[in-house]
Amino acid sequence: MPTPIDETTNRAIITVLGSDRSGIVAAVAGALADYDVNILDISQTILQGIFTMTMLVDLACASADFSTVQGRLNELATELGVQITLQREEVFKFMYRL
Repeated sequence: MPTPIDETTNRAIITVLGSDRSGIVAAVAGALADYDVNILDISQTILQGIFTMTMLVDLACASADFSTVQGRLNELATELGVQITLQREEVFKFMYRL
């Protein structure tokens, strides 16, 4: 009998924080699409001019590994002047005891 695959193994949490400006969501989504990363859920808000976004993504069918996607998001953070963090879901859950 095959061992079931833990679906959280390929999932990750992306957080974005910075001054609000147009194009942040589009830029992050575009970078993820370049690597075939699937966005499972997204939440964003603006708190007195501060943009915050949290995404749950699936890397199972991604055309690049975790480190490559993380590197691209780091470059994008510099380009946009925001903070972008990519964490594996299991690490995120362990850190924050969800």
